[in-house]
Amino acid sequence: MRLKGKVALIAGAGSSGPGMGIGRATSILFAQEGAKVVCADINEEAAKETLRMVRERGGEGIVVQGDFTRSEDARRIVETAVSTYGKLDILHNVVGIATPFGILETSEEDWDAVVTTNLKSIFLMSKYTVPHMIRGGGGVIINTSSAAGLTGHPSANYSATKAAIINLTRSMAIELAEHRIRVNCIAPGFLDTPMVAPIMTEERRRILEWMIPLGRLGTAWDAAYGALYLASDEASYVTGITLVIDGGLLAGRGIGPAKPPGGMV
Repeated sequence: MRLKGKVALIAGAGSSGPGMGIGRATSILFAQEGAKVVCADINEEAAKETLRMVRERGGEGIVVQGDFTRSEDARRIVETAVSTYGKLDILHNVVGIATPFGILETSEEDWDAVVTTNLKSIFLMSKYTVPHMIRGGGGVIINTSSAAGLTGHPSANYSATKAAIINLTRSMAIELAEHRIRVNCIAPGFLDTPMVAPIMTEERRRILEWMIPLGRLGTAWDAAYGALYLASDEASYVTGITLVIDGGLLAGRGIGPAKPPGGMV
C-alpha cells in the first residue's frame, strides 16, 4: 500500500486499442497500492473499461471525460477530482500520439496535432493541478517522455515533443520545489502496448528483441512500476529526473545478447 490515502489523476487512463496501455496499467497499479484513481481520458468508454478493471481488483476510482488540450476541459477534470475526493496528490500525464514521418513527410497539421497533444496537455493539466497541490502542502507530477526523446528517431514530431517533455519536467521541478511538489518523468523504450501494435510485425519484433540487451520488449507494467516508484514516498528526495525504462536499449544500441536475426547486417 505504497500510495495509501493518496488521490491520483491519470491523464490518459484509457487505452488506444484493446490491451494494456501505460495509463491503464498505472491506474490499476496505483489503485492496488491504495490510491483513489481519477481515470481521465478523451475516450470515455476506454476510461470506463480501465475503471472496471480497477474495481475488479478491489480499487476505487471515478471516470472523467475530457480533452486535455482544451483549457476548460483540463480545469473541469482537475476540479472534478478535487470535489470528489477533497484533494489531489498525484498527477500522471500519460497521453501522447505520434505520426511515423520525418521532417519532409510530416504535414503542418500532423506537426501541430502531435505538439499540441503531447506538450500542451501537460502544460494545461499541470497548470490547473498545481494550485490544489500547493494548498494541500505538496504533491507529485509524473510526465511521460520516451527513449525517443533521448536519441534520433524516425518520427520527427514525436521525438521533438518527447525531448521537450524532459526539459519541461526539469523546469517544473525547479519552479515547484519550494512548494514541496516533485516533478519527474519516465522515458519508456519499446513497449508491447496497443499504441505500437499496428506497426509491430513479427520481423520488427525479432529485430527489436535482438537490439534490446534484456532481450525482450517491455510492457505497460514496466512503465507503471517506474511511475509507482516516483509517485511513492520512497522517491521523496527525487525530483527533476528522467527514469529510462528501455531494457538497456540506449545503453547498448545494436549490441544485443545474441547474433542478429537472419538477413540483418
